[in-house]
Amino acid sequence: MIGLVTVNYNQYQLTREFLDSLAKIKNPENVSVFISDVSTKKEPFKIGKYPMKVVLKTLPNRGYAFGVNEGVRYFLKNGLDNFCAINNDILFDNNFIFEAENGFKKADIFGGKIYYAPGYEYHKKYKPGDIGKVLWYAGGTDDWKNVTTIHRGVDEIDRGQYNRFEETDFITGCMLFFNKKVLNKAGFWNEKYFLYYEDSDFCERAKLSGFKLYYNPKIIIYHKNAQSTGGSGSSLHQKYQRKNRLIFGLKYAPLRTKIHLVKNYLLGR
Repeated sequence: MIGLVTVNYNQYQLTREFLDSLAKIKNPENVSVFISDVSTKKEPFKIGKYPMKVVLKTLPNRGYAFGVNEGVRYFLKNGLDNFCAINNDILFDNNFIFEAENGFKKADIFGGKIYYAPGYEYHKKYKPGDIGKVLWYAGGTDDWKNVTTIHRGVDEIDRGQYNRFEETDFITGCMLFFNKKVLNKAGFWNEKYFLYYEDSDFCERAKLSGFKLYYNPKIIIYHKNAQSTGGSGSSLHQKYQRKNRLIFGLKYAPLRTKIHLVKNYLLGR
């Protein structure tokens, strides 16, 4: 059994679509879903009769990491050892659960292949036959010179160029699998970030605790990019990206990069 943790922030329709998509794939009863509802505008939300167990908890808005931690704590109390922090603005591939279960046989912490959901591509240059095959994440790289994480393959059409199971620097929090062993050594997600870079921080702490991060291309989802924060480039998106890049960089980046990071942050205020 895998415990999926998702965070709902004023996006009830997205969360319904998330659950509806999960219910339609193979063996949905092999996962349990915890929804951390941190919405500022609470709405009645019927869990409904889904084939998987769904738990909804109304919480104060203390950020994405807080929501993830609440779900993980719930699953720990209920005897689960395998978890996945996953966005609510995604749709599932039919073999998601089967491949996720196999993923835990190979690694303690890993991510998968993420496409843009059809119609949510950042660029509008693609041919009709390529829609649904445009990559959003196929492994990640840490760029310490600029203190950013780069999605390998982003905006590329998938032609099988990233179909190898392999080690990676960074796993996006859009879909991040980890087990109890990682949690015991690296700890819970850092709630100081509130939004963005909490996944990067968790990955760095996992690596410092002796774990290797892996990219598993057989685990597939489709992402409705940045819907929970108003879309890429929104004021909310930029605010937390800038602030948390500084926090993350001061914690992990080389000294020279830290100096430039503080200087640029102060000049940009």
